[in-house]
Amino acid sequence: MTTIRLTVAQALVRFLAAQYTERDGTRRRLIGAMWGIFGHGNVAGIGQALVEYADLMPYHQGRNEQAMVHAAVGYARQSGRLSAHAVTTSIGPGATNLVTGAALATINHLPVLLLPGDVFATRPADPVLQQLEVPYAGDVSVNDTLRPVSRYFDRITRPEALIPAALQAMRVLTDPVDTGAVTLALPQDVQAEGYDWPERFFAERVWTVRRPGADAAELAEAVQAIRTARRPLLVAGGGVHHSRAETALAEFAGATGIPVASTQAGKGSLRYDHPQDVGGIGHTGTATADDLARTADLVIGVGTRYTDFTTASGTLFENPAVRFLNLNIAPFDGHKLAGLPLVADARNGLEELTERLGMHGHRVPGEYVAEYTGAKDRWERTVDACFAAPDPAARPTQPQVLGALDALVDESDIIVNAAGSLPGDLHKLWRARSADQYHLEYGYSCMGYEIPAALGVKLAAPERNVWALVGDGTYLMLPTEIVTAVQEGVAIKLVLLQNHGYASIGGLSEAVGAERFGTAYRYPAGDGTHTGAPLPVDLAANVASLGMRVLRAGTAGELRAALGEARAADVPTCVYVETETSDTVSGAPPAQAWWDVPVAATATRPSAVKARELYERHVSTRRRHL
Repeated sequence: MTTIRLTVAQALVRFLAAQYTERDGTRRRLIGAMWGIFGHGNVAGIGQALVEYADLMPYHQGRNEQAMVHAAVGYARQSGRLSAHAVTTSIGPGATNLVTGAALATINHLPVLLLPGDVFATRPADPVLQQLEVPYAGDVSVNDTLRPVSRYFDRITRPEALIPAALQAMRVLTDPVDTGAVTLALPQDVQAEGYDWPERFFAERVWTVRRPGADAAELAEAVQAIRTARRPLLVAGGGVHHSRAETALAEFAGATGIPVASTQAGKGSLRYDHPQDVGGIGHTGTATADDLARTADLVIGVGTRYTDFTTASGTLFENPAVRFLNLNIAPFDGHKLAGLPLVADARNGLEELTERLGMHGHRVPGEYVAEYTGAKDRWERTVDACFAAPDPAARPTQPQVLGALDALVDESDIIVNAAGSLPGDLHKLWRARSADQYHLEYGYSCMGYEIPAALGVKLAAPERNVWALVGDGTYLMLPTEIVTAVQEGVAIKLVLLQNHGYASIGGLSEAVGAERFGTAYRYPAGDGTHTGAPLPVDLAANVASLGMRVLRAGTAGELRAALGEARAADVPTCVYVETETSDTVSGAPPAQAWWDVPVAATATRPSAVKARELYERHVSTRRRHL
């Protein structure tokens, strides 16, 4: 057997550079690049290997370890999970900073390879710098915090252990059911250790991303359930996008007339103007979709996990006779809500359903189509009213900011968001023009995701305009990768909305009787609350200090001009706007369905007492679907 002597880190980099995915005849490099921040735990290992093989593995310099994972996740989602990025860190805080990003990747079923440094495997000195000492276990390090948020975890304590671990890591990254964060913890001494590797380890290897078809018996039962339903509703989840099943979904909906609602992850599965698209569903959904959900006798979930936002915490699907049919590649999700499972790839499953139903000439009743078509038209008028441009000299509301952007973009633009009040407004109001325009991370709804994720999306689609929509609270969480965007000339567009606090949680706080406590960015008022004057924080100046071009928009007229200028820019550009939050100014429509946030069972303050009474009324409507 021919061998080649390399360090463990060098071998890993060479191995990663030779891995590919293939689906539908398209071949992609599996690990497209590596993000890294170096310290004593990886500089002499992975750092040296990246220098050694700079021609094989592109490198991106990050500023925050969590942000590097977010950027990698944005890249993976935009790449259809067929290409991913790796992230290397030092030991200690660099490694633990990965945990939030890893959780986000795993919850959203998006592949990312994490390569944190670890303490010495040989233990020449104990403890070493940044080592966590665990008195009851000598083989535990801070990297073990990554175990519960990783789909695969291994610690490489011997060079030869890399071979099976690396192969298992690639298997998980390319598995459409199990993919998520994959962690290979690398002790710093092992990274630099030499070993005689079989040359075959570095040969090109192609990992086929499966598209399993449906079981014949499950398919027959699914067809029968659809044929006997009078008011079916399809719920499109993120699995539609992961499968690239948008065309198959459009053909299914067009052939059957079944209306299609979408989760946050599934929005854009149909264009907003498709006749069967009825918009977002659940707590942040449209009145059209939620009213249909309340009377549906069959809910067809395609690639969805049925989170509490989708089901309105178990209160949305009210029809006593409602049944669930779940087309999902993951059996775990296929059996949710006691549904009929149709375990298959979303595209294959939809194509098979369309073919079988077409053989019977199946289509929903015409009066049902007329009902949801009329409701869809009424909701579009609601969107028009929210998006209507104010007086050019006035300060815009948040929905009016979205309206100005909606009027500017075309199907090539991509909108990135994750947390705050924006996800609710976007889910209700945004008019998705293409399958991948709407990029919402709502599985983990992680503040700080937007800017680094936009960077990753832009790296995956450099020809597209990529917009990160960020409130001031989210911006302050993680603005660091602006520096990376400037350094590498990645021309993301940042829309920064200043509303002086955590607006979303402030509204929720008021609704549950907590009186917006601790949610405003204001000076203390002397009574234990922060309700004084707004803080004199200039976020636009902060953005500019990081090297990004900033356009300040004080009015609606200036906003429209600034957005147009930003869209045409070939350098990273921020549009900064202070939004109107007065109760007298029209905002987004209220929630069309409930969301369970428990309210204090005992309280003396009137707001909490009233909130508890309302809470108990909602809880009484919850049901378990059995």
